[in-house]
Amino acid sequence: MLFHPDETIAALASAPGGAVRGILRVSGPETAEKLAVLFVDDDLSTGWQQSRLSIAIDGALQFPKLSIPLPARLMFWPGKQSYTGQPLVEIHTIGSPPLLEAAMSAILDMGVRSARPGEFTLRAFLAGRIDLVQAEAVLGVIDAHGHRQLETALKQLAGGISGEIADVRNDLLDLLADLEAGLDFVDEDIEFILQADVVAKLENAAGSLERILDQSDRRMQSTGRMRIVLAGLPNAGKSTLFNRLSGRDLALVSELQGTTRDYLKADLEIAGVEVELLDTAGVDAMADDLRMSSSGTSIDSRAQLQSSSQWESAQLILWCSAADLTATDRHTDAQMYAQAEGSGVPILRIWTKQDCVADDFLATSAVTVSAMNDDGIDDLKEEITHWISEQHQSRGLFVGTTAVRCRESLIQSLDGVRRATHTASTGMSDEFTALELRAAINQLGQILGTVYTDDILDRVFSKFCIGK
Repeated sequence: MLFHPDETIAALASAPGGAVRGILRVSGPETAEKLAVLFVDDDLSTGWQQSRLSIAIDGALQFPKLSIPLPARLMFWPGKQSYTGQPLVEIHTIGSPPLLEAAMSAILDMGVRSARPGEFTLRAFLAGRIDLVQAEAVLGVIDAHGHRQLETALKQLAGGISGEIADVRNDLLDLLADLEAGLDFVDEDIEFILQADVVAKLENAAGSLERILDQSDRRMQSTGRMRIVLAGLPNAGKSTLFNRLSGRDLALVSELQGTTRDYLKADLEIAGVEVELLDTAGVDAMADDLRMSSSGTSIDSRAQLQSSSQWESAQLILWCSAADLTATDRHTDAQMYAQAEGSGVPILRIWTKQDCVADDFLATSAVTVSAMNDDGIDDLKEEITHWISEQHQSRGLFVGTTAVRCRESLIQSLDGVRRATHTASTGMSDEFTALELRAAINQLGQILGTVYTDDILDRVFSKFCIGK
């Protein structure tokens, strides 16, 4: 990707198709000069071009391909405080595709270049308006297909995870400055920082990076697999179903409730997609209390908390409801299912143990299985396959660019900090510690975009649509 921030660019910024309003976006050094030829405000003045503050003006677009003026509102950001860090205009007008195409053509005829995919956000990054993690979050907002995904992307856009990484990087930069200052005065035997303090600061940074990595599954979807979680009340047949779907007897199966105390994981392939299938401990009405309190220290309490954690990081929950539930348990199951639905994670309800009840009981159920005799397993796999296919079509990618790029850099940065800790704690020269520290800082810089290559930017911004 070639960067030409000195060129003025334009693109249609609203969704394709007819609408009440359509938006054209223009940005670059000559934005005001170019649009002054086409846009006439209602007061027939040109004052908006000299404005130092962002303004909105009603007027009309006039160009040869249209015999009458096109009503429009021009929104102008004149300086570096715009999204791109350059003069930027948004033209809001009638959302008719032919009219928008004619307006876009007139703008391009003025010597403005058509923007490439993601070029507005790229300019925002190059101008320092956002960091690279936040730029990727813009794409996450565009691609979000549910409330949970949108919320995650918005948090990332607000600088949540990049702020944490930046704090660690700044601490390491301060430590490196102290070490290098000491190296400059090594002959004078001046100690700018005690060795014990160096080790303590490095251990603190390592702890922060470990915590960020530990959270990365939930916050960055860092694996290339779809995560599907089996959930339900105790003794709902989850473990038997887990064994059937995975093709292996990995889970212990028993008639006793609560046999599964930890979660089990199996990697398999469905519809050509790698899937991470998890079997979790049975949940019950106590789960809410356990989530609200950290006092649960029993095995059952920890299992409940771990189950809820796995739900949060899932792309799909398979809720198992046993067909032979008592009336009381069926009420509890309905309550817990409703709670799982409210988590924002897509959920598919399955009636298990169909061999234990009459056929007419399950006549209205979408998916029924008997894992004991394999009835309905193929139908369930078809449902999962259909769901995966829909996700693939709606999102295009299963893994966010942040995850692909960031996780490896975080691991390498953590390794560098650990090596620096080793050199500092074993009394080796500060030169070796500084060398490892620079490598760790460089990796964090690649995440935030303070250090980048054309290849990194190509991978990030090539996934954007035009106009963003």
